[in-house]
Amino acid sequence: MSEASIRPALVTAVQPGSIAEEIGFEVGDRVVSINGQAPRDLIDYQFFCADEVLELEVLDKKGNAHRVEIEKEYDEDLGLEFENALFDGLIQCTNRCPFCFIDQQPPGKRDSLYLKDDDYRLSFLYGSYLTLTNLPPPEWDRIENMRLSPLYVSVHATEPDVRIRLLKNPRAGKLLEQLAWFQARRLQLHAQIVLCPGVNDGEHLTRTLLDLAEFHQGDVPAVTSVAVVPVGLTRFRPADDPLIPVTREKAQEVIAQVEALQNQFRQKFGSTFAWLADEWFLIAGQGVPPEAHYEDYPQIGNGVGSIRLFLKEFQQAAKRLPTAIGRCHHLSWIVGNAVELAFEPIVSRLNQVENLTVNLIAINSTYWGQTMTVTGLLTGQDILQALHGKELGDGILLPSLMLKHDATVFLDDMKVEELAQQLNTKIWIIRDVDELIETCWQPISEAASRLAKPRKIVVEP
Repeated sequence: MSEASIRPALVTAVQPGSIAEEIGFEVGDRVVSINGQAPRDLIDYQFFCADEVLELEVLDKKGNAHRVEIEKEYDEDLGLEFENALFDGLIQCTNRCPFCFIDQQPPGKRDSLYLKDDDYRLSFLYGSYLTLTNLPPPEWDRIENMRLSPLYVSVHATEPDVRIRLLKNPRAGKLLEQLAWFQARRLQLHAQIVLCPGVNDGEHLTRTLLDLAEFHQGDVPAVTSVAVVPVGLTRFRPADDPLIPVTREKAQEVIAQVEALQNQFRQKFGSTFAWLADEWFLIAGQGVPPEAHYEDYPQIGNGVGSIRLFLKEFQQAAKRLPTAIGRCHHLSWIVGNAVELAFEPIVSRLNQVENLTVNLIAINSTYWGQTMTVTGLLTGQDILQALHGKELGDGILLPSLMLKHDATVFLDDMKVEELAQQLNTKIWIIRDVDELIETCWQPISEAASRLAKPRKIVVEP
């Protein structure tokens, strides 16, 4: 990557009490170089800033150049936040996977929805998945030299012909060689399998899991965990797409198949090693496994154990619930219909509080054309269609995972403010169990003073 393609890093926040605030950094400043080196990304920035003596070249928000000298403790953070983690642009995916969600969206939405990320840096920093098919040799060298581990890799299949068919990329057949590369360098990864019925299921799934298990050995196993996820299909996918959705019967079959292998892995490794995403159990109409099954939740980002963890966190937080509240509070909690049965115990417990009524409204996505939908895929149009004309009480509890990060925009580009106006109701955007509890039983003014973290977002009609 040439320095000409590296953009100065735009500062979007300066942490209070930090070195950067003391020096006088402001939002809108740009970091050009650190000790004479232009950082490509947040990884470089953190690495360069670990030194005790720094010389920064900075452009202020008016475009004036400055040199800033800093002496600090080794590894002490400067307290700067940036617009993007990548200062030289995103490494995009050149695969043509038929199940890619990016290609299953309608045209005309915000540009960021169509970016096909296959960037190892975002994998290292945030746990996003990459395929390893789009990395030139210098990037492999950087992964090794900077010890960028663990990464998160979309495997799907280890048999070369099956993986090439899925990714539609001849480089996809080199996966086992790439896993051996990680193993030889004592670098680690977490693996993902998106299971497509009729393509990489059955004996292919067994082969893939057993192959990956061969790299789960030694004191530094190359493959530390695997998640098996059901393919998600929308009505916008290409007309010639041969994929078929996962049925209830298929989910039950996959659960039985993987559970048999899990028993082998526990006997051999003392770990389950390969986990099924919660969606399998929801589609199959079965309860999710107990908490102990998930060990330290290594695949929580793939929805493996997220329901069990949410239920556990609620049980702990519910101890703070009073027996009664002073005034009647009636709320509507919106979730995807996939989790309806799993969340019924939560609603039942909330409604034991006198004067509190929480109605769980579980809906599917007509926008995506799905009969069963996880909460994160619900759109503004889905909610508006399902709730229009209904009695919603004092307002709506809206899980933040439906929205763009740090913004109030759904996947269909509808804004929460627009939804609140059309439904003529207040909307609380709920980020976690604590905010669910606080909003349910405390008047808004009281809740604001009790929360130690930043206040939850409330949207008025």
